[in-house]
Amino acid sequence: MEILKIEQLSKVYGSGETAVKALDDVSFSVRKGEFVAIIGPSGSGKSTFLHMLGGVDRPTSGKVWIENTDIYALNETQLAVFRRRQIGLIYQFYNLIPVLTVEENMTLPLLLDQHQVDPQQFERIVNILGLQHRLNHLPNQLSGGQQQRVSIGRALMTQPAIMLADEPTGNLDSRNSGEIIDLLKMFNKSYKQTLIVITHDERIALQADRVITIEDGRIARDEVIRV
Repeated sequence: MEILKIEQLSKVYGSGETAVKALDDVSFSVRKGEFVAIIGPSGSGKSTFLHMLGGVDRPTSGKVWIENTDIYALNETQLAVFRRRQIGLIYQFYNLIPVLTVEENMTLPLLLDQHQVDPQQFERIVNILGLQHRLNHLPNQLSGGQQQRVSIGRALMTQPAIMLADEPTGNLDSRNSGEIIDLLKMFNKSYKQTLIVITHDERIALQADRVITIEDGRIARDEVIRV
């Protein structure tokens, strides 16, 4: 089942002679439950691509469908709601709100939607992430690895259609990096969570089901690693 479809996606910054084409006519699709890694050199268009997939920045042309919704046909308010409900975003620098506790950061997407938190789901995610004894802590009282676990929990609380991770281990040491990737893989395999990870680390990429290489804003290679 196709959960994500990208069709002729392009992004151009500037105009005329100074125009820079960050993405150039990119098309592909992702199946539900697939783990896809996107790699490429600095400046290749990886982060721009993630922003397009995540509804953070509108493309110059092309379409992105998530669960059969053309997300860029939505107005800004509709897109913000869709993004909050259906797209889980994980960043390199965590993007936690410093004045909110771990529990408040994790449940914020649901509270913004005025939805009740399912206590059983919350407890299950907290236990898997090993955050049982950190729920009342603020982000600055946590290690980098713990902060990234909170951001993973926040991304999962709405049970999104897709989870997008932008260099999720880029700010962590090797031990924490391994633990974070293991957690992402576990949610992908055990709970069929569709996962797209942008990374410069080929060791991480090779743990995915599929690796897409972007060069100069285009897909240079699309390789299935495991079925």
